[in-house]
Order: sequence, then C-alpha cells, then structure tokens
Amino acid sequence: MSNKQDISQTVRQFILENVFGGNENSDLKSDTSLISSRLMDSIVALKLVTFLENKYGIEFEAHEVSQDNLDSIDRVSDFVLSKMK
Repeated sequence: MSNKQDISQTVRQFILENVFGGNENSDLKSDTSLISSRLMDSIVALKLVTFLENKYGIEFEAHEVSQDNLDSIDRVSDFVLSKMK
C-alpha cells in the first residue's frame, strides 16, 4: 500500500512530465494551485485521473473529478489515499 509521500511523488512526476515537458520546476510545490492557476487544463486533469485510477486501482466518481480534489499535489494525494481505504 502506498503512503501520502509516495503518492505525492508520483503525482508530482506526472505533472512535471505532462505539464512541464519533463523539466524539473522548482516552483512546483505540494500546495501549488494546479487548476485555479490554470497550470493544468481539463485534458491534463482527465489524464491524471485515468493515470491514478490505473496506478492505484481506484475509481473517481464523476462529481469527484473537481477542483476540490485535484487543485494541488496535496489535495490529489489526500483524495487518492481516502479512495484506497
């Protein structure tokens, strides 16, 4: 079973690869806003959801694919952990 730190690292790597083209970005912190700051668009958000569902064997309900759950690495990690319980 994964812990929050492992999930955070996985999400961070996904965002670096899919938003920043694989370049390390020191400005990307665990509480950096992803959606409200428009760093991550809806297409990348859906790719992230699909990636997380496949990686962790969880399923997002339609209403869970929201800014509340996806707006930062911390929020994504917390949500994934809650779905794994």
